[in-house]
Amino acid sequence: MPFSSELSRALSDQSPLLRRLERLIAPVDDAGLSRMARESTTLTRRYFGRTMRLFAPLYLSNECINSCSYCGFSKENAILRVTLELDEVAKEAEHLAAQGFRNILLVAGEHPKFVSGGYMEACLRRLTPLIPSVSLEVAPMETADYIPLVRAGAEGLVVYQETYHPETYAGMHLSGPKKDYAWRLDCPERAYEAGFRRIGIGALFGLWHWRDEALALAAQVEHLLRSCWKAQLTVSLPRLRPAAGEFQPTHPLPDREFIQLLCALRICFPQIGIVMSTREPSNLRDTVAPLGVTMMSAGSHTEPGGYTGQGKDHLHRTIRGRQIAAQGEGAEGQFAISDDRSPEAVAARLRDLGLEPVWKDWDAAILNAA
Repeated sequence: MPFSSELSRALSDQSPLLRRLERLIAPVDDAGLSRMARESTTLTRRYFGRTMRLFAPLYLSNECINSCSYCGFSKENAILRVTLELDEVAKEAEHLAAQGFRNILLVAGEHPKFVSGGYMEACLRRLTPLIPSVSLEVAPMETADYIPLVRAGAEGLVVYQETYHPETYAGMHLSGPKKDYAWRLDCPERAYEAGFRRIGIGALFGLWHWRDEALALAAQVEHLLRSCWKAQLTVSLPRLRPAAGEFQPTHPLPDREFIQLLCALRICFPQIGIVMSTREPSNLRDTVAPLGVTMMSAGSHTEPGGYTGQGKDHLHRTIRGRQIAAQGEGAEGQFAISDDRSPEAVAARLRDLGLEPVWKDWDAAILNAA
């Protein structure tokens, strides 16, 4: 049974694991939070050692047909847009490879005219000889449409529900295919059926009450651990950042509660990966890195061509569905990052914290040999 059919029941009946998480995310004093941090650190060392997997997002396109109140790529925003051509994508990837990355996340706005399955497949076939681990964060698809992407080398799929609160979801997604709450919620299971070996989920904190979002996220984790047990599951806890459209978080998640939530998830789900992006400031990332995080982005850009300036010669704006040629320094990003340190600086800081930066932990040759 798909998770969209089970969420309401899971939240009302509450498994022992969800009840434990609810207790852990209740208001806590400093001594209690310190105990949680120690337990979270111990579990992370037990299950993951001292490794920290590093990755970088590579944005392919900021075209989008959805109208989402909080997103810089929303079609309502008259930003500079571009979809990178294959050679331009390759130059961005080559730059990341030269920095040491062997794990990248291909990201694109949701626009089938610009980012189709054929385009994604071509990107994968171009990049996988250079980058052994490539994951996708693109518009949800049918299982049949995912299969060619897996065959072309895609290893993982990331899809955030944004908010698990149906009424808030409806109010934030004004038009476009992303309005379909259940279709997005069931995407991880379709990806698993297609053969992805890594699946990432998360909520975008700032849209609804964080404790409610955390319980729903945990319910989906519990469901996926049962139904998609052959895949590695990761969870991300992104918080809203400034973006075109100037949306302001209606339910902010403060730093202290953010740390509490991260530790609570690690305590309840010691085997899952926890991802930390450059949305968060460097001091907070350094603080939580030893507590439970297993995967970090570094040196990130959230605009197509952000690493090498690709795509500057074919920028445009889309106004009321019509493309208008435009000039500028480059395409505009999905949101503003907070930690702007170089990959080298992030890796050095991780080593100072007693952690081991890992640039590569996977190669298709492993399966070929098996």
